[in-house]
Amino acid sequence: MFAWFVFARGEYAAAGWLLLVIGWTDWIDGYLARRLDQVSELGKILDPVADRLAIATAVIGGMVVGVIPLLLGLGITAREVAVGIGTIVVASKGGRIEVRWLGKLATFILYGAIPAFYVAQGDFIPTVFLVIAWVLGVVGLVLYWWVAGLYARDLWAR
Repeated sequence: MFAWFVFARGEYAAAGWLLLVIGWTDWIDGYLARRLDQVSELGKILDPVADRLAIATAVIGGMVVGVIPLLLGLGITAREVAVGIGTIVVASKGGRIEVRWLGKLATFILYGAIPAFYVAQGDFIPTVFLVIAWVLGVVGLVLYWWVAGLYARDLWAR
């Protein structure tokens, strides 16, 4: 539905609101799974993959239509590729990269920034959403790369 709003309808603000709801429900799902001790090994693998796919779809789609600034989008995409390759390398050796709290925070922040860039394309206080998008986007990207460095250090120590 997100892609339909973006590519078929050109309704970027609606796509942004939908993405915000998706991000929040994902966070609530993870919180409840941990809180209710419903975490599974499969969930530990699939949830980060689903997060990466959602972010990639929103970022790449946003760069294509001009909603996500190219530099920010490329920074997010490059980090995703780097961490993805590292994860595959570790998995091929029978290991797994432990998700860090700071990585969850960076993802959470970007789940606010990316939809805000979309919502800023609408009529509902666009300037406010654009400022929010840039602030969260820069902070989220810096944290994203910081955590990527921590993951790289973990990989190197193996």
